[in-house]
Amino acid sequence: MLNLSVSQRLELKARAHALKPVVLIGNAGLTPAVLGEIERSLKSHDLLKIRVMGDDREQRTSLMTAICETLNAAPVQQIGKMLVIYRPLPPTIAKAPKLRKSQKPLTKKQLAGH
Repeated sequence: MLNLSVSQRLELKARAHALKPVVLIGNAGLTPAVLGEIERSLKSHDLLKIRVMGDDREQRTSLMTAICETLNAAPVQQIGKMLVIYRPLPPTIAKAPKLRKSQKPLTKKQLAGH
């Protein structure tokens, strides 16, 4: 499980505020299919919101711990039935340049249109 500093956690909480839950954990709990979906989501997004349908607070805490330990992620926040986890993206994805169709620099006329 990753550890975050207080300042990192505060920054991630601010970023997570606008996110919508990507994964829902239902009454069946943390199944392999749910873990697989969280893993796929973490490969494309470094910060995830997960909604848990159960009412038991201790169960939600244990789910957060199990997810973070299994997927090598860091717990950021737990508010009610929402869990927020973080795992840095792999360097190849995080630093991939955004390519335009033409690699020519934009002209002044093209820049004015933006």
